[in-house]
Amino acid sequence: MNSTVALSSSRLDDTSLRCLFYEAMSIVNSRPLSTVGDDPSEEPLTPNHLITMKSALPLPPPGIFMKEDVYARKRWRRIQYLTEQFWSRWKKEYLFNLSQRQKWNKSRRNLRVGDIVMLMDAEVPRMQWSLAAVTEALRDKDGLVRRVKLRVGNRCLDKNGKPEKQTSFLERPVQKVVLLSEAE
Repeated sequence: MNSTVALSSSRLDDTSLRCLFYEAMSIVNSRPLSTVGDDPSEEPLTPNHLITMKSALPLPPPGIFMKEDVYARKRWRRIQYLTEQFWSRWKKEYLFNLSQRQKWNKSRRNLRVGDIVMLMDAEVPRMQWSLAAVTEALRDKDGLVRRVKLRVGNRCLDKNGKPEKQTSFLERPVQKVVLLSEAE
């Protein structure tokens, strides 16, 4: 957080700093801990659920904020830019810690069909975590899974409770996914 505050061109007043801390707290507490079921479109369990006992999803950021916003006269834009910087850095460091990759000293479990994974995607908006289910694990010649085919969850529902978008399928290397929950 200290490095994020240091990006500001001037000192932050108490209200701005408090707002930045609340935004950072919301980001940290929106991360998925576990899934409830086997469907990636279901809402995952997060620290916010445990703290507030509610399933309210945070709103997406209201726009795109650039480096020039640090120098803006409006404190709100400055805080939103700093929050974006905190989000991008925290997401990289958090996901990197979840997917520890040692060299080939120790064999580990391969991804399997039915596993729920989190996608490491740089393009997702703030506090949005893309979850997917493994539909196919593609083995290499040595028997290790190097790529997986995924069914991406869609949490946007219409008024009838049906998904607004069609289910999408992706193929990703195992380095770009993080295992969230194992299939039974």
